[in-house]
Amino acid sequence: MAGTERHHTLGSGGFCICPKCETRLPHREGVRCLEEHCPQCGAKMLREGSEHYALWRAKREQRGASSPDVPRDP
Repeated sequence: MAGTERHHTLGSGGFCICPKCETRLPHREGVRCLEEHCPQCGAKMLREGSEHYALWRAKREQRGASSPDVPRDP
């Protein structure tokens, strides 16, 4: 099945983060973060370090530049 191989480059550790409320949970081996739901708000989680996470961070930082009330990482 060419083109359908999954590459596990992030390893088994790390965290899943909620893009809505920023809750962080330890990543569970064998379970994609996108399959996890946030225990606080129910949104699908993102894997820290993933391409989706990078896109979310860039979007969040772009919004933060024009909106001073958006929390930022220290």
